[in-house]
Amino acid sequence: MSGPVKKRLSVFTLSMMTVAAVCSLRGLPMMAKEGLSMIFYILFSTIIFLIPASLVAAELGGAFSKESGGVYTWVKAAFGSRWGFTAIWLQWIQNVVWYPTVLGFAAGALAYLFMDPGLAKSGAYTGTVILVAYWVATFLTLAGTDVVSKVTKYGVLFGTVLPGVLIIVLGLLWVNMGNPLEFMHVSPAIAEAEKAAGQLPHARLFPNITGLGSVAFLAGIILLFAGVEVHAVHANELENPGKQFPESMFLAAGVIFLLFTLGSLSVAAVLPAKDISLTAGLMQAFQMLLGKFHLEFLTPVIGLLVAFGAIGGVMSWISGPSRGLLHTADQGELPPILAKTNKKGMQINILMVQAIIVSLLAGLYFIMDNVSVAFFMISAMTITLYLVMYILMYAAAIKLRYTQPDLPRTYMVPGGFYGLCAVAGIGLLGVCFALVVGFFPPTNLQVGNPALYVGLVAGGLIVFVGLPLLINAMKKPEWKKKS
Repeated sequence: MSGPVKKRLSVFTLSMMTVAAVCSLRGLPMMAKEGLSMIFYILFSTIIFLIPASLVAAELGGAFSKESGGVYTWVKAAFGSRWGFTAIWLQWIQNVVWYPTVLGFAAGALAYLFMDPGLAKSGAYTGTVILVAYWVATFLTLAGTDVVSKVTKYGVLFGTVLPGVLIIVLGLLWVNMGNPLEFMHVSPAIAEAEKAAGQLPHARLFPNITGLGSVAFLAGIILLFAGVEVHAVHANELENPGKQFPESMFLAAGVIFLLFTLGSLSVAAVLPAKDISLTAGLMQAFQMLLGKFHLEFLTPVIGLLVAFGAIGGVMSWISGPSRGLLHTADQGELPPILAKTNKKGMQINILMVQAIIVSLLAGLYFIMDNVSVAFFMISAMTITLYLVMYILMYAAAIKLRYTQPDLPRTYMVPGGFYGLCAVAGIGLLGVCFALVVGFFPPTNLQVGNPALYVGLVAGGLIVFVGLPLLINAMKKPEWKKKS
């Protein structure tokens, strides 16, 4: 008697799952701040980061589809448990560091619900919203996956998709009415520099590079494209993974490129780059566009929806990476106290540790004068951690293809061993470049003390990469869960 027929994913379904995991409205202001050169950054991130990461993660996901643990299992197979644990730790901790940025964006949106946009510039207000929203999200997560799935589903639909489509439509109407486009203007500083060099001032598709600080936003923009490896494990659920998975990834990359590009251009069209807030830039654009079409009364509603979407995004991630860390606790990589679960099977102690770290990071908003700088600094810290994880992932794929060529893989990066090296090599170059750039304060933000900025980003990287290595060195045999 045959067993139940396994349900197969379609190319479109997997593509949309990837889009949902990657796309976030919080990144539109960051990209819009770059003006027309945002197109270069988005193309760079798509070609050099998104596509290589998707294809390499698909091969690893297919090879270990019968095992749980995700990136922990992949890197462990190549380099042993120490580096496997480091990889999953980094995937987890970068999410923890990421939460204050997305909730800072939610705080900026809520300021428009309260009809007081000035609140978005207040560090105390932003930090308070982050603390309240994250602890509420944590307790909702502890209630079980049913609650999480409902908040996530409606948050993505009404708080991300609906506002995203609306900002693009309003932006197109703005252009159609013949209004001036702010992204075609050149800042006075750049105009003077170009005149001094004997050039005519013009909007640039390619960044005006005067040093690594001038492309520092690249690290933050790459973070917006991260997370694709989460759904790569579903490659073997396609009818023909070898053919269909690349199709789904290229379709997802196209959709992500269009959404990010059109949404960012809509923000950049109506707001001068110098006036765009990284936390409230989207709502600044909505306020301008809705006012143009005499729909100001919708501004608080949009603010509520955008904040709800951001909180829904947090809910969708708050338990996932920590579930991977729970798997390593069961394997003896963490003290048994972190393997504790509640009646709903949720990893209660790991979630509490997450919440405490988020609370400490939220403190940056209370002590820094510029909310946008605090937002970007935490983003830079996040991406440096995540990029180290991607380095381990790419290296694991190359080593496993060389040392275990006969390992069954439902999907393989085409071109044999050298094809994989080429794809993973492109990804590694992009990741390493972004990692270096992430330590340079951006020239288009007033960071105050550059040494403090670099020290905090570097210190965060050293502490959060060093911790899993220290924990691994201290682990004991009795930590492993008895089966």
